[in-house]
Amino acid sequence: MVLLLHLKVVAVGKIKERYLQEGIAEYRKRLRPYARLTIEEVPDEPLRDDGGRRARQIEGERILARAGASAYLVALDRGGKAYSSEELAAWLGEREMAGKEVVFIIGGATGLSPQVLEKADARLSFSRLTFPHQLFRLLLLEQIYRAFRILRGEPYHW
Repeated sequence: MVLLLHLKVVAVGKIKERYLQEGIAEYRKRLRPYARLTIEEVPDEPLRDDGGRRARQIEGERILARAGASAYLVALDRGGKAYSSEELAAWLGEREMAGKEVVFIIGGATGLSPQVLEKADARLSFSRLTFPHQLFRLLLLEQIYRAFRILRGEPYHW
């Protein structure tokens, strides 16, 4: 019996756009042979006139409540470490060998709270650019899929 890596994505907000829902569903299907994937959505908090501080704090509390106390937490943050596709694959391979659930955290419109960033075991950046958090969920799943294909020596366009 092959043990699959447990991956969880905890993300702020619901995906409303059909094209994103379809893309996410496609990559969830493609990832089945490589990992057990769950996606948990936490509600986004309405923005107030405080620069998003209260929304970040409340969303952060919701995220941490869903993240899992014993999991390896990865905050997706443009200030985090950037990897090439091959480096990300190697990093994911290390996580796979460790056998600990990996939780990827995607913040809302105002980003991640300081509490989430402090609690994270790693901070990962896909770019110094800012992406819509709804689109980023699809980007994350595609990159995880690409990393598994690279790890297994399977063909993939890069």
